[in-house]
Amino acid sequence: MLKEKSVDIIRASEIEPKEVRWLWYPYIPYGKVTLIQGDPGDGKSTFVLNLAALLTTDRPLPFTEEAREPVTVIYQNSEDDADDTILPRFIKAGGDVNRLVFINESVNPLTFSDERLYNAVVQENAKLLILDPLSSYIGGNVSLNMSNEVRPQFNSLIRIAKELDCAVIVVAHMNKAQGLKALYRTTGSIDIVAAARSSLLIARTSSDISDNERIMAVQKNNLASMGKSVLFSVGDGVVEWLDQVDRSADEILGNCVVNGRPDDRLKEAKDFIQSMLENGPMPAVECENRLKAAGIRKTTAKKAKKELGVLSEKEGAVWFWKLP
Repeated sequence: MLKEKSVDIIRASEIEPKEVRWLWYPYIPYGKVTLIQGDPGDGKSTFVLNLAALLTTDRPLPFTEEAREPVTVIYQNSEDDADDTILPRFIKAGGDVNRLVFINESVNPLTFSDERLYNAVVQENAKLLILDPLSSYIGGNVSLNMSNEVRPQFNSLIRIAKELDCAVIVVAHMNKAQGLKALYRTTGSIDIVAAARSSLLIARTSSDISDNERIMAVQKNNLASMGKSVLFSVGDGVVEWLDQVDRSADEILGNCVVNGRPDDRLKEAKDFIQSMLENGPMPAVECENRLKAAGIRKTTAKKAKKELGVLSEKEGAVWFWKLP
């Protein structure tokens, strides 16, 4: 027989309702985690750094006219050096160097769960924390494909955002799979994008590799309307804000249900599975969900899996797919 124990109950009447506050409406909320994704070389870091430069001054944010106070930004980037890349670009973008700070990682690299993140936000009274890219900061022992490993790491960031009323931005690369809805282009477990309250896509507007024009679109927003997409250019590391347009993330990526002749559909399925598993094994259920979201029939997926020699192996109670 179960032993009776007192349970700590919070009544709805004891909670004071409040509105979501926004760093940049309707794209980046305070007190939440925002994910910014894109393919390598498409300007994610440039976009984020230029946005940080605006935020450290009293200049209005793109396509807004609201007066606001400058904020302090903590910026961690494992791919670009502060002295010869980040700082020169930040200065060129007109940022206040006294309001851009870095946590020293020369001895101990940071992870999402590192208490230095929380302490630094408190110490500097920072209103924006940027971690770029996700793969460097989520933790070396964390498998991006495992939701039970990914979610606890994001919970650490969620706590920082909520308790300190700070906006948190995580920059991530997208996977190479084509034909998926924008939400499913996230590398690793779908719990990555699920943990964020807002997810933004950065992409090229042209296939021309020399074209500097880019677009930012909302992939998901749990807190407000999706908002218009933002056109901008990235010449010489400096962003020029161009226009707002009505284009969805799926339209920008050109995603659609896989159609065509059987041979074409099979090739699409094989390419999709190859790309999906290139970073390591993934839970079978998640693989099947992604194939379904891409419009690939079960029979086609089964044949593609067989031709690729994809292995199904059980670890504990979970089945995984992996490349041979």
